[in-house]
Amino acid sequence: MESNRRSSAAFGRHVVAQALRAADPAAAEAADRETDWRKGYLRHFRALVEAGLDGHDRAIAAAGLAAVHDRMRFVHGDAETSLDEALETEPDRPFSTIDIAGAEAAEKELTLPYRGSLLSGASLRRQLDVWVANGVIEPSCSEAVREVADNPGWLDLSDQRLVVLGAGAEMGPLPAVLGWGATVVGLDLPQSWDRVRAVRSAGRLIAPARGDVPGADLLTDLPAVAAWLRGIEGRLILGNYVYAPGAAYPLLSAAVDALGVHLGRHRADLALAFLATPTDVFAVPGEAVTQARARFDARSRRARLTAAASGGRLLRPNFPYAASPAVNDSLVAQQGPNYALAKRIQRWRATVARADSTVSLSVAPPTRTRSVTSNRILAAAYAGAHLFDVEVFEPATANKLMAALLVHQIRNPRPPASRVWEEEAFGAVHGGLWRTPYSPRTALPLAAVRGLFPRG
Repeated sequence: MESNRRSSAAFGRHVVAQALRAADPAAAEAADRETDWRKGYLRHFRALVEAGLDGHDRAIAAAGLAAVHDRMRFVHGDAETSLDEALETEPDRPFSTIDIAGAEAAEKELTLPYRGSLLSGASLRRQLDVWVANGVIEPSCSEAVREVADNPGWLDLSDQRLVVLGAGAEMGPLPAVLGWGATVVGLDLPQSWDRVRAVRSAGRLIAPARGDVPGADLLTDLPAVAAWLRGIEGRLILGNYVYAPGAAYPLLSAAVDALGVHLGRHRADLALAFLATPTDVFAVPGEAVTQARARFDARSRRARLTAAASGGRLLRPNFPYAASPAVNDSLVAQQGPNYALAKRIQRWRATVARADSTVSLSVAPPTRTRSVTSNRILAAAYAGAHLFDVEVFEPATANKLMAALLVHQIRNPRPPASRVWEEEAFGAVHGGLWRTPYSPRTALPLAAVRGLFPRG
């Protein structure tokens, strides 16, 4: 699969400009003229959210997705086709199926591992209250998790077929839902299957295979994966938890998006599930703005002096003025434009699909995953983030909390809100990035310094 033989920067610039053209031609032209996409992409991704606040958000999403699919091609041998055409062809090497039954006892109540303890019942509710008070999660997240805890029968998703694309992902729901006794359809690269097999299971894991080797590559095996999934019985929930480094990530997001569109044509009851990254741009509710501004007004004398000494480059306010909604820009330059585009493709599909499908999209917390900790600066920034009222989660806590939100959104599908930002804010676990007193990029350097050189 490839993006029409163009550079990833040219592809990203084109897609963002085309999306903006649906709402703000001047912003589209600015994106088109950006000469250094690697460094300059940040303001254009913010513009995508700002341009959508007056009701153009769905048009922006549709235009962005159309641009992605227009430029993407599936290459097989000497043949080159669109993704849609490729997915309708019969594969020359179809997959067989491996079926793995778990041997553990299923969990019958919602529990959450957290800092060496296993929270449940009253202790889970107390922690939810602490997170809400500290601005780590939105109140709607607490309400949703409480409802799941009060209805433990919801946890057993064996009446669904949850497709976990990226089955070995640290942020994915595979360990949680197998622990609850679900039947899970798992896809990941063959070389990742040792990690997938190691998950303790009370459920059933179904996987594509060739011979006795499970796994599939969505970039090269997409038609065969589509044909295999079409044969899975039951209601499918297509969960996107894939990741790839660099320019491969937008390609992978586009492949999964095409797969979802294709399966939606064949499965009228298809549901979609995504995790949004907290290091992105979101419109956030007025309550978050109020808390962040109150914290900024109460900042320490040291913080004021630091900001002044930096010439205003550090510790700027998260929200310079009161507004509802307001734009929180938590993009992290080190993650790059390919990462931002891959995640934006997923948000766009959630926006478009809500009109006629069940969609679960939740903002996941900052988490110490392998991909984050492999970047020295990001790892250091996460280590110092607590200084700025941001909590960074461990993967075991994050993936189970997000799995509980997935269960809530599947069991209680909500009608589309009148405004997309309200849908994206529901159940958000942003770790405090929406309610910290400071604009995240202006606090990140100081957090990284503390993380690199901890005291004591």
